[in-house]
Amino acid sequence: MFGLIGHLTSLEHAQSVARDLGYPEYADQGLDFWCSAPPQIVDTIKVTSITGQKIEGKYVESCFLPEMLAARRIKAATRKIINAMAHAQKNGIDITALGGFSSIIFENFNLQKLKQIRNITLEFKRFTTGNTHTAYIICKQVELGAEKLGIDLSKATVAICGATGDIGSAVCRWLNTKIGVAELLLVAREQERLKALQGELGRGKILDLYDALPLADIIVWVASMPKGVEIDPKVLKKPCLLIDGGYPKNMATKIQQSGIYILNGGIVEHSLDIDWKIMNIVNMDVPGRQLFACFAESMLLEFEKLYTNFSWGRNQITVENMELIGKLSVKHGFKPLMSL
Repeated sequence: MFGLIGHLTSLEHAQSVARDLGYPEYADQGLDFWCSAPPQIVDTIKVTSITGQKIEGKYVESCFLPEMLAARRIKAATRKIINAMAHAQKNGIDITALGGFSSIIFENFNLQKLKQIRNITLEFKRFTTGNTHTAYIICKQVELGAEKLGIDLSKATVAICGATGDIGSAVCRWLNTKIGVAELLLVAREQERLKALQGELGRGKILDLYDALPLADIIVWVASMPKGVEIDPKVLKKPCLLIDGGYPKNMATKIQQSGIYILNGGIVEHSLDIDWKIMNIVNMDVPGRQLFACFAESMLLEFEKLYTNFSWGRNQITVENMELIGKLSVKHGFKPLMSL
C-alpha cells in the first residue's frame, strides 16, 4: 500500500476543506487548534496502471499549515510532519510520499534525528520526498514546452530559480547533461551553494534574480517566492516559457501578458481515472487524473514494489534515477501536464 502526506495551503483553505470532508469540529477553529490537531487518514485511493495492475493507497492529512512557519511555530510544524509519518507507518503503509512543504520541513530541520515517535521507530525506507519524479517531469515540461513554442534548446538560455534546492539542482543536472542548453543561469540565495553547483556542472552563470529574468527564454521556478518579490512581465522575453514549480502555484494569476506562457510545473496527468476525493480540493483542472508528481512517485514505487526512500536527502538526485523513474512513469500511464 502507498501513502501520501499532504497539507492545505492556508487556514481558510483548511477550514473550508474540513467542512467539505465532514470534519465540522475542525471547520471553525483557528490556528491554535490546528497546531494541536493530530494527523488523519481522510481518503482511500485506488489507481489502475495502463498495464492493468491495480494498487490502493491512503491520503494522510498532516494538519500542517504554512501559517505555522509565518507565526514562528516551528515546533508545531515539525511535529506535524513527523507525527504524520508515524501515523502512516502505524497504519501499515509501505511507501509514503512527503508532499508540499512536508519534505522541505523534514530536510531543513533535520527531522531524521527524531526517529523515535512515542512507541514507533520510524523506518525511513518507507518514505520518499518524490522529488526525483518531480524534477524529471519539470525537465520534460521544459523540453515539450520549448518544442511547442519553437524555442531551440541548443540555443536557449534557461534560468533556474531555486537552483541549489533538491529539485532545482536535479533540473540543472538534466539540462546540462541530457539536453545541453546553450546557457544556464543559476539563481538562489546562498552563494556558497551556488558556487558548489556551478563547480559540479562545470558551467552556469550565477546571477541575481532581476538580472537573470530578462535574459531567459525559459524560467524554471522551483523556489518559494520571498515576500515582496514581484516579476514584471514587461522585462521578460517574448516568447518566454515560465514553469511554476512552486507550491501553491499562483504565477498564472500574477503574470498575464501576451507572449508569456506559464505551465504548472511538476504536475502529471494519468491516462485513467483515479478513484479519490483529495485532488478535488487542491484546484486541479481535472482532479480525477491530475496530481503532483511527488505523489505519483509513491504510486510508481508501489506498482513496482520498490519499497525504498527513492528520493531522500538534499542534492542527491542523479540523472540515472531521473531516467529510471521517468521510464516507470511512462510505463504506468503518467505524462507531464502540458496545457499552456
